[in-house]
Amino acid sequence: MKNRIYTVTLNPSLDYAVTVDDFRLGYTNRTSSETLTAGGKGINVSTVLKNLGLESTALGFVAGFTGEEVKRQLAEREIKDGLISLEKGLTRINFKLSSVEGTEVNGQGPLIPQEAFSCLCERMRELTVGDVLFLSGSIPSSLPQDSYCRLMEQTPQGVQVVVDAAGEQLKQALPRHPFLVKPNCHELGELFGVTLTDRSSVILFAKKLQEMGAVNVLVSLAGEGAVLAAADGSVQEAPAPVGKLVNGVGAGDSMAAGFMVGWLERQDYKYAFSMGLAAGSATAFSEGLADGETIRALYRSLTGTET
Repeated sequence: MKNRIYTVTLNPSLDYAVTVDDFRLGYTNRTSSETLTAGGKGINVSTVLKNLGLESTALGFVAGFTGEEVKRQLAEREIKDGLISLEKGLTRINFKLSSVEGTEVNGQGPLIPQEAFSCLCERMRELTVGDVLFLSGSIPSSLPQDSYCRLMEQTPQGVQVVVDAAGEQLKQALPRHPFLVKPNCHELGELFGVTLTDRSSVILFAKKLQEMGAVNVLVSLAGEGAVLAAADGSVQEAPAPVGKLVNGVGAGDSMAAGFMVGWLERQDYKYAFSMGLAAGSATAFSEGLADGETIRALYRSLTGTET
């Protein structure tokens, strides 16, 4: 496959996830298990792409000894490292108390100076027709909130840009005609000030995003599956496959990665949509980001066909 793939994570993290048996607030507690994993939405995308057999280069910013650990883990995963190291600050640590549902504390991350962001903009100019660029996650407070739009302005025509962001950050990117945007149902409704309660209303507002500039719109509906409004006018929709939710973290990133793998393999929207649904669901059913065989096995069970 000739397409070069790049993922941008402006504010990567080390995710420190611990389990504490019989957690007691106000007391000293001891962990029964713990993991320290390099993360951030773009890095998650790179990991799933690698698991599905595609190389990518991870771009973004890291700082301090925590940033060095992110780079070490990328090397361990055999993901190409294009991260820019900052002179000051620390890559953030996100603390997640796995045994108390929904309990986490996310760090701020380093201040990103303008000259460092300008270096990232220069990298965008190196992309060529057919390359794929993922812009994933929220924009840190030290950067302008139109940073994705600025990066896209430096990207040559013919690059397939995927934007996985919410609110104004997504809206500002639409006039640049991203190849794919991937809001979830809540984010899509929030963008238009409505509550989306059924798949038909999701399709309606997904098409509105197309009218605003998006080429393809892939909407994840958590346990209800997904919807795709495609550039050829077709609509793909499917319920979520049956399975036990183990961990929702990274499911949306996996869906975006799976969709683009499917698109690059066959340039077929139905196949790409099914690959995206399989990848997102496989991660939701796994302890971490799903491996390639698990994703392709779930695709086969969903469609009755081979990848």
